[in-house]
Amino acid sequence: MFLELTRRRNPALIRDAVALHRAGLIPPNTSVIDLDAVGRNADAFVAEAAAHGLTPFAMTKQIGRNPDVSAALVRHGITHAVGVDLECAIAARAGGLATGHLGHLVQIPRHAAAAAAALEPSFWTVFSLDKAREAGAASRAAGREQPVLARIHAEGDRFYRGHEGGFDAASIVEVADRIDAIDGVRFAGVTSFPATLFDAASGTAVSTPNLATLTRAKAALLAAGRDHVELNAPGTTSTSILSTLAAAGATQVEPGHGLTGTTPLHAVTDLIEEPAIVYVSEVSHLWGPDAYVFGGGLYVDPVLGDVPTRALVVGDGDDPATAVPRDVDMPAATAIDYYATLRADQGPVASGDTVVFGFRPQVFVTRGLTAAVSGIGTGAPRVEGVWSADGSAPLTVADVLAGGAR
Repeated sequence: MFLELTRRRNPALIRDAVALHRAGLIPPNTSVIDLDAVGRNADAFVAEAAAHGLTPFAMTKQIGRNPDVSAALVRHGITHAVGVDLECAIAARAGGLATGHLGHLVQIPRHAAAAAAALEPSFWTVFSLDKAREAGAASRAAGREQPVLARIHAEGDRFYRGHEGGFDAASIVEVADRIDAIDGVRFAGVTSFPATLFDAASGTAVSTPNLATLTRAKAALLAAGRDHVELNAPGTTSTSILSTLAAAGATQVEPGHGLTGTTPLHAVTDLIEEPAIVYVSEVSHLWGPDAYVFGGGLYVDPVLGDVPTRALVVGDGDDPATAVPRDVDMPAATAIDYYATLRADQGPVASGDTVVFGFRPQVFVTRGLTAAVSGIGTGAPRVEGVWSADGSAPLTVADVLAGGAR
């Protein structure tokens, strides 16, 4: 999806990722992240967010909660993360990002509320009064009062199947008062997802009915006498839509793919953010007319529909800049992605060849690895570390030989 874009706008990332793999410094099944490009993207995002009075929380699930990227984001002014679930918030915290927002999209399990409270989140989203009471009890036990956001909905709002839940927006003033009556929490604002979606027909990001619901709810709360209401508006977040979100009353935004230049908008329009991630693998073996490519992180985000997958195959002495993209037969969504396959009749291919894909990643739902690389394009790229999909260090052969286990 993003292979040709990356070849055009960040060819050094492909060149250096290939060189590092061929040198044995990056294993197959690794999403390689251009750390300096992410830093530049973060700089642009922070500046635009500040111009509109918006607070950014980084979404790091897509890049496997890579701690080297987390540390870079802090250096570039994004100091807090949004945790799509508790584990995500914990991993981001381990990487140096404070917890800006948790509980949305995934609510905090009852017996994990104490762990969530220990993170001292800036905001905690609840879908029900029961969840607000759990958050309140855990926060009070931790000696603090927790600001909470209410997830709301109204007729006509859009939710992905399995994401539903929250309070009736028409009752938000009463809901806010009832939350305020719970010991340990105070009502802080409203949220929903998605507030913005990519529209393939127009090639633009469009506001969903959810965003209008949030705007109406905020207006009702202010009219009821509240002097400040937070409005959290995630979805397809890049610098290009921040003015629209601010005009709708947003106060919080949550860039994820915007930081790696891989929102659907980036696939069709050159935005300020640079493409900053590729997936690197390796040919395992040939069988008949097919070459088998190691998988594990072969995730193709369905957001742009049924888009054919292509990849570059680079062997010893080959120049990635002149490699011709080849069609890839991806494993079925119902299958374990042990391998993808390349047709050998598309060109020479050998065991050990490097294979480069341009995915829109969701590393955290895969068995993939991540590696942030600094110095891309300088002639001296440096692998800052290799990490598992959950942001932890993978078990190595050296660990096993030393008798270690995790």
